[in-house]
Amino acid sequence: MGYFIVTGASRGIGLETVRVLLNEGHRVLAISRSDVKLQHEHLHLLKSCSLDLSANDFSDVVKAISDWPRVDGLIHNAGAFLNKPFAATTMDDFKTVYSVNVFAVAGLTQAIDSKLEIGSHVLGISSMGGVQGSAKFPGLSAYSSSKGALITLFELLAEEYKTRGVCFNSLALGAVQTEMLEAAFPGLKAPVSAKQMGAYVADFVQHGHQYYNGKVLPVSSSTP
Repeated sequence: MGYFIVTGASRGIGLETVRVLLNEGHRVLAISRSDVKLQHEHLHLLKSCSLDLSANDFSDVVKAISDWPRVDGLIHNAGAFLNKPFAATTMDDFKTVYSVNVFAVAGLTQAIDSKLEIGSHVLGISSMGGVQGSAKFPGLSAYSSSKGALITLFELLAEEYKTRGVCFNSLALGAVQTEMLEAAFPGLKAPVSAKQMGAYVADFVQHGHQYYNGKVLPVSSSTP
């Protein structure tokens, strides 16, 4: 049995990841702005925490896992999205997106630092829009640049934490059929469902750090 934290857990990839981890008998703390509504035979393994990540107050998270011996995996799946022409994107817009996609990632990781030990894996869910050389799309200047910042942050943290045996990796996702994708590209049908990607993420957070550390892995069969 492992101990896992998943942000953005009320829908889409986050919710499907939680389902897989519970099915496998792990303990999970599901973090989201709204309540995690989940009917599951293993709900006794689930804790949930309603939290606005942009507030950068993680005291409720620390309290929720106070009885855990460790955190085996922390999945930073939550993301703030904005599709707006650059000229119309305000500095407040940039701050709002970065507060969730970068600052909250750093803050939450710091908050649970004492629970990270040898074999722990911190996983950032990034985007192909944050990867150098991939196709970029107009209107996503704040979102895609924040996802690029997440990748670089995790490369740095992998170096900083390697003497402790804690691994950091990023997954740069392509098109996945979620509500966020529909907002970005209305009418686009993605080749991968949230359920499929949730299963991939749940497997990777458990096993990927055996082969990777400080890496960004493109997970995309399409453009975007």
